[in-house]
Amino acid sequence: MTDTIAVTLTPAEKKALKAQAHALDPVVLIGDKGLTPNVVKEIDMNLNAHGLIKVRVAGDDREARLEYAQTICTETGAALVQHIGKLLVLFRPKAEDTEKAKAKSRPRPKGPRQTKRQFASKD
Repeated sequence: MTDTIAVTLTPAEKKALKAQAHALDPVVLIGDKGLTPNVVKEIDMNLNAHGLIKVRVAGDDREARLEYAQTICTETGAALVQHIGKLLVLFRPKAEDTEKAKAKSRPRPKGPRQTKRQFASKD
């Protein structure tokens, strides 16, 4: 899996991610065999591709679902956004997004701003 530090989210970030996840369909299903290494690998792959995913957990044991969520978060470095019923909403920033954020944080030098009159007089 990835060797990333677990993501921590503020309440405002969680609220925004919940709104984004509302329209998503589950991309991974944890079946009767439970959380196998292959399932964790699939979740990690989908987090890399999408960043925000839904995981459906089969079974009625609430404690098992919470344990699965905790295990997934520690092994993949993701954050649990929401646990509602049999669905887990997970988030981990994509590598491309973090690189874009770093690029955006660098200020760009801007030249002096031209007025309409200055722009028209160049012709």
